Amino acid sequence: MRRILAVAATSGFLLGSAVPIDAFAQRADQDLVKRGEYLVTAGDCVACHTGPSGKRLAGNYILNTPIGKIRTPNLTPDDETGLGKWTEADFVKAMHEGIDNEGHYLYPAFPFAWYTKVTTDDVKAIWAYLRSLEPVKEPRKDNEIPFPFNIRTALITWRTAFFTPGEWKPDPKATAEVNRGGYLVEGLGHCGMCHNENKIVGNSSLAGKLGGGVIDGWYAPNITPDDHQGIGSWSEEQVVTYLKTGTAPGNQPGVAAGPMRQTIEESLSKMTDADLKAMVAYLRTYQAKQTYKSKDLQAFDTKGAPGAGVYLSYCSSCHQPDGKGVEGAIPALAGNTSVQSAGPETVLRVIYGGLGAQSGYAPMTAIGQGMTDQQVADVTDYIRNSWGNSAPVLKSGVAADARKATSTMLAGNAPCAEIEQPDVAKAVADADAIGQLKGLKQEDFIPRIDALLPKIKSALPAGRDDDIVNGLTTAFCKAAKPDTDDVKLPWHTTIGSFSNLVYSQLKNPEKQASTMQAPAMPKPN
Repeated sequence: MRRILAVAATSGFLLGSAVPIDAFAQRADQDLVKRGEYLVTAGDCVACHTGPSGKRLAGNYILNTPIGKIRTPNLTPDDETGLGKWTEADFVKAMHEGIDNEGHYLYPAFPFAWYTKVTTDDVKAIWAYLRSLEPVKEPRKDNEIPFPFNIRTALITWRTAFFTPGEWKPDPKATAEVNRGGYLVEGLGHCGMCHNENKIVGNSSLAGKLGGGVIDGWYAPNITPDDHQGIGSWSEEQVVTYLKTGTAPGNQPGVAAGPMRQTIEESLSKMTDADLKAMVAYLRTYQAKQTYKSKDLQAFDTKGAPGAGVYLSYCSSCHQPDGKGVEGAIPALAGNTSVQSAGPETVLRVIYGGLGAQSGYAPMTAIGQGMTDQQVADVTDYIRNSWGNSAPVLKSGVAADARKATSTMLAGNAPCAEIEQPDVAKAVADADAIGQLKGLKQEDFIPRIDALLPKIKSALPAGRDDDIVNGLTTAFCKAAKPDTDDVKLPWHTTIGSFSNLVYSQLKNPEKQASTMQAPAMPKPN
């Protein structure tokens, strides 16, 4: 009888545990999805798999590659246009081998040469998260790749030469922190996709790993521990702060721009401090690389250099005659690592295209739109070789090419942007900013800005001055951008003045800035 009761009691315990067991399974699934979400963030998947004004991870972002334009796929679980009919095994194969669910080779614009190092367990966690998303019906638009590169079977040559599959293998001699950093840098983070010198050879030993290189018209700098060209002179705090915010104390970091800015916003800023410190620890173990030698430099007399006068006229009022800028408002040029990169692309892009407010720093007018290409080339050489800076001088035609490649709202040669943050867009709309800014004369900028700011700030109690500046600048563009060139001031000067006045009134509301008068500017080439 006791045995029967014991069996009955045991059976009752198991039956009674059925709900808790299901709860544990559900909790495990939730934990897996949550871990997958973090890994998707660490892999910066959103940046490439979210198209302009598109839904998150629904694809159709255009990647400009050496072989043509590639549109990214929809990662949501939609049966017709996304990953709905894929299996977990299909996804693991794509990540580890670069082969899709139909057996086609994937173009290496998808960084499977890095993702192959991600553990199978982590890939499965990513898959679990992607499966948890709301399906989005977003048909993938066609790639624009000419013959013969549109024949995927030809990729076998590239794969044979440059692709080595295999998960990350920790170094038994390294610390756990360094190994974690290596896993992130060489795997999920795929840092070399931008920061390798040679983009064609994937993650192979021929890539010039992490020594810096051009990506989509910007220069991704050297991130090896070289004191001059890399991050060797940066403290751990500087690197971590830069990765989280896009800037850091001191002259070296400057302000992130271009693709790196998006990577910080979508990925690095959302990662744990422990992971960011691990990445820094791993990068410190790299051999320092110099991507240019002293023989690449030319003698540069800063006093008599052609760019000295251009800098004094166009740049010194903000960046200061000594190139040290204004801490927390205008980035320093003196000692700035990015300014001294082997390639001048980022400097040129910023001069021609301007920058929105970010990381607490003021927006920058697209000042190069009012300069000749020769002036831009001269001033670029000047700032890259003054105040102790040193970098190769520009080759002929590089500045002109950068002008052609740069298209931004602040430059006036691109459509007005959209406000990406829904709450900022709503606050700007509720304040009727576009209506209030129509027909606005320059002398009325400050009174109108002062009338709009309290309404918008009250709707955004968390602050976020950068978003407010950029949101109002977008509203001004939509309200005031001229249809012709028959205006009192060049458009890039007008919108740049407005944007800087918004910044000034936000930072110093008690100080009435005088209406900015732009200097007479020569017409560009």
